[in-house]
Amino acid sequence: MSKSRELFERAQKVLPGGVNSPVRAFRAVGGDPVMACEAHGATLTDVDGVVYTDYLMSWGALLHGHDHPDVRRAIQQALERGTSYGLTSPAEIELAERIVRLVPSIDVVRFVVSGTEATMSAVRLARAATGRDLLIKFDGAYHGHADSFLVAAGSGVATFGLPNSPGVPADLAKLTLICPFNDADAVRDTLGRHAGKVAAIIVEPYFGNAGFIPPADGFLAVLRSLADEAGALLIFDEVITGFRVHAGGAQALTGVTPDLTTLGKIIGGGLPVGAYGGRRDLMERVAPHGDVYQAGTLAGNPISMAAGIAGLELAGRPGFYDTLERRTRTLVEGLTAAAEVAGVPFTAAHEGSLFGFFFHAGPVRNYAEAKQCDVKLFTRFHAAARSRGVLLAPSAFEAAFLSAAHTDAIVADTVEKLADALAAAARA
Repeated sequence: MSKSRELFERAQKVLPGGVNSPVRAFRAVGGDPVMACEAHGATLTDVDGVVYTDYLMSWGALLHGHDHPDVRRAIQQALERGTSYGLTSPAEIELAERIVRLVPSIDVVRFVVSGTEATMSAVRLARAATGRDLLIKFDGAYHGHADSFLVAAGSGVATFGLPNSPGVPADLAKLTLICPFNDADAVRDTLGRHAGKVAAIIVEPYFGNAGFIPPADGFLAVLRSLADEAGALLIFDEVITGFRVHAGGAQALTGVTPDLTTLGKIIGGGLPVGAYGGRRDLMERVAPHGDVYQAGTLAGNPISMAAGIAGLELAGRPGFYDTLERRTRTLVEGLTAAAEVAGVPFTAAHEGSLFGFFFHAGPVRNYAEAKQCDVKLFTRFHAAARSRGVLLAPSAFEAAFLSAAHTDAIVADTVEKLADALAAAARA
């Protein structure tokens, strides 16, 4: 019996499904889950000694790859001063100042511990600021596992075929209105039918949790206009896109500025962290300055803050994002060419170091179209890629990520291996 199988059998006795997050179970693609042992740069090694080129990158958190020496050094130095204070420290002020300088919508930021906590808190603030209860989200979008968001959610919910989650009260679910992504008319109609009642529109500016789906030209700008006309707030969930598609997030890239922004993953250098921020007048509603309560003992913890500062310093080097984008484009173009040779339906897209693909002739503009992809072909392809040492998300409805550790040579090797995997999957 392999070490991975032995560990998974142990895990299933003490963890729900043997995992601490559903998609880690690999059920959607068959086989046992990867049991990670260590990771450095662009590679991850499992407990059986199998080495993978990793395109999970801790689900997008690792912009600089695994175990970057600058990030590790910052963590070690912070550890020498303690692990948690439960008090304000200089590092959280410095990281906040960097975020405020870079992200157009953020005048004031509040750190939390996870992306779920960030989105949950941003919606609470929006409801308080507008005096309204309803929320518009998009079909297939995943904004964390707070009750308000587990309605027509993507990511792991889509992977496991759970359109909604038991335990979410029906009365609470009614407060969340669903529209198709990239359908401005549907948003306009929904706002009209619920005039004066919608507190906020929350959107992943680039979908990353129903597979990667970019916004149609002008769609985000229309959302900005519609929110203004309706007296609602616009929230960009940039937990995935923040500092990955651009130094200032998707909002800097598209020129559309939301009222509130949520961040996560990258701003802690890969350590647990989240944040929400926005205009000063809105953020001044947050306690202790205002009346909207939100708190967290480990928010702004010194270890994550130190790692985040180191990560943003690395990302600020000249040409950093241009290089990442070029390498991602090379990989996506290589995959597209290989799919054409293999004769399989395929569409792919990318922005910055974020990319995704569907076994679907395309275009894929929303979750309904994404669900038309060939999941069985993806399952065969995933297995073939894994057997060739390439680790992709174990779901047809997840994005993938490059890091600065993925060199030109690594990308070229990946294209070759994935082309071979595509051919094998098409023949099976």
